[in-house]
Amino acid sequence: MIETILNNKFFIGIAAAIGSMLLTILVQYLLNKRGRFRYFVWHNRVGVSRDDEIFGSVRVTWNNIVITNLFFSTIELINESMKDYENVEVRVFTTDTHLLTERTEVVETTHTLKWTDKFAEQLEVGPDQRPTEEQIALHRRQRDYLIPTMNRGQVIRFTFLNSSISQSQPTIWLDVLHKGVSLEFRVAYNKILGIGQPTAALIGFIIGVCVVGIIIINVHTIWLAAIVSFIYGLFAQIPGAFAVKLWRKVKQLFGS
Repeated sequence: MIETILNNKFFIGIAAAIGSMLLTILVQYLLNKRGRFRYFVWHNRVGVSRDDEIFGSVRVTWNNIVITNLFFSTIELINESMKDYENVEVRVFTTDTHLLTERTEVVETTHTLKWTDKFAEQLEVGPDQRPTEEQIALHRRQRDYLIPTMNRGQVIRFTFLNSSISQSQPTIWLDVLHKGVSLEFRVAYNKILGIGQPTAALIGFIIGVCVVGIIIINVHTIWLAAIVSFIYGLFAQIPGAFAVKLWRKVKQLFGS
């Protein structure tokens, strides 16, 4: 029996797939022992000021001030390591955009973020005084925040109303300078159950290798096995997303 299994190429392929998946998880675990933060950025255009021959003159205003365009930008910072951090300073900055109003959120909590003491002092305006040109310019291009506690898996969300200096899409970046932490920008993808589609699809495919193997072994009617496998392929991202969410929960519970 054992010799038959070892000589079966299909079982060898399944075993290799499972082995590669376990190796990937192990490598991911070792990588996550380091401090790694990732962030994603989404931009949504609210409006644009323009003179058009057909639609006429359109003006976008913010606090009764006419601006060339208005965007609603969301940034999510995620602690993907297996460590908790304290007093993490995060800088939001841009070179081609005017940052206007802001909102911060420690996701799944009631807490928001405050500016760092140094940044607040730089923007402090005394009684009966007006902000200087340097303060206005600093406020338009930068924000510095203090995150008191950044637990593993924690998500920090920044939301900005902003106006791009050019007519193109704004660019907003994050910077973190903290011992043992590296920051990585990732392109934002559409999500399946809160998980990026490429990740959900990859994990769903790996799970699918095992599922198809079980189907082939237990379903002797070829056309039925083909239909079941096809249906799984259509929805493979869903079990992949659930698997990723489960893995993240396990990391939070047992990670150190």
